[in-house]
Amino acid sequence: MSRYDLILRNGLLVCPEGVKKADVAVCDEKIVEIAGEISGSAQETIDAAGSYVFPGTTDGHVHFNDPGRTDWETITTGSSALAAGGGVAYFDMPLNCSPCTLDAKNFKAKLAVAQQDSLVDYGFWGGLTPKNLDKLEELAECGVVGFKAFSCHSGIDEFERMDDYTALVGMETLKKLGLPLMVHCENAEITKDLTALALANHKTTVRDYFAARPPITEIENVSRMISIAEQTGCKLIIAHISTAKAIELVTQARSRGVDVTCETIGHYLILTDDDVERMGTVAKCSPPIRDTENQTKMWAKLFNSEIAFVSSDHSPCDPKLKDGEFLKVWGGISACQTTLQGLLTHAYHDRKFPLGNIAKLTSQNVNEIFGIQGKGKIALGCDGDFALVDLNKEFTLQADDLFYLHKVSPYVGDRFRGTVTQTILRGTTVFKDGKIVSKPIGKHLRPNL
Repeated sequence: MSRYDLILRNGLLVCPEGVKKADVAVCDEKIVEIAGEISGSAQETIDAAGSYVFPGTTDGHVHFNDPGRTDWETITTGSSALAAGGGVAYFDMPLNCSPCTLDAKNFKAKLAVAQQDSLVDYGFWGGLTPKNLDKLEELAECGVVGFKAFSCHSGIDEFERMDDYTALVGMETLKKLGLPLMVHCENAEITKDLTALALANHKTTVRDYFAARPPITEIENVSRMISIAEQTGCKLIIAHISTAKAIELVTQARSRGVDVTCETIGHYLILTDDDVERMGTVAKCSPPIRDTENQTKMWAKLFNSEIAFVSSDHSPCDPKLKDGEFLKVWGGISACQTTLQGLLTHAYHDRKFPLGNIAKLTSQNVNEIFGIQGKGKIALGCDGDFALVDLNKEFTLQADDLFYLHKVSPYVGDRFRGTVTQTILRGTTVFKDGKIVSKPIGKHLRPNL
């Protein structure tokens, strides 16, 4: 009779091939058996009857700001929030930590913090700016999952925007290194000049902010980045895509063989410009949240599998930076704890979007795109990563439910349907019934190149 480390019994497993009622066993952190009924015993047995068992999510786009800006967020608080939302891994951006992750020295400083403090598994983005083109290879050797660049001002002066020359040379280098480039696509000149004009005319409301960053700023820049990627052969990922028209450009490019994909963020699917006007600066982000017509088209793109993965773009700050006139305050939304629940509510319950597709968007696809082996799905040989979900249990998100350093989110007060009751990382429960129940056990994830 076999003995395992963990057996989950009677759960409804959300697997690549569909939802099925089965037992799943974990040994030495890996899934070793999936069957209708597993014989044998385990050090721990969990009766998952009535629960949907999702693969633990991987958030491909977070800003945990550690080290250097730990008054905004920390790896401890950010990774705890992620686990509370069913997350088992994240890829942390090269800003807004200080110093930014632009060379091996600063990568190692961030890695040291994560090794000590991260509750869940982690990977790191390297930065691409005009001043670190000679550091890309050393960052690749450190194990970054890819590189992040901004076509417009990043909001952090030390993380400079990528001009077209840097884009061309950088993509040529990354093609050789076999790593992707993710770009924040907003036209620098248009956004800069429209913002300056608005400020000069004392136009600083939410609608003035939208007018300073219109859809064309994203659409034009996506087209330009695709052109450079097509020329160089670099793998390109469009960050937090916000317009259906830009998604069409990605789809068209893919049809002619360009290696380009896009992520979107939950708030582009859930919130509209009217919601932002009602909520205020807590819902300010860049690119801005768009109108209802665009949102409807975004959902159609999601149903048509034109969006590769859904992240949170968790970008917190000291709440004082959100005080003031809308156009002038910090842009960033805290959301890494609610991505899965948001999709369960607004995609599955409201729109009948298949559960298996939600698992792909939040787990499987992101790991496959970044070459993280053995993570992201419930299958033999993969990590024993699970999010147990009561699919019909409703809750109203309260500020005290949040594990963020600052208990702030535009989703506070919203009603969700679909509750994460337990999160399991490589066979170890890290979150259960509203509480963190594990010490930090995160491991560094490196792409398999």
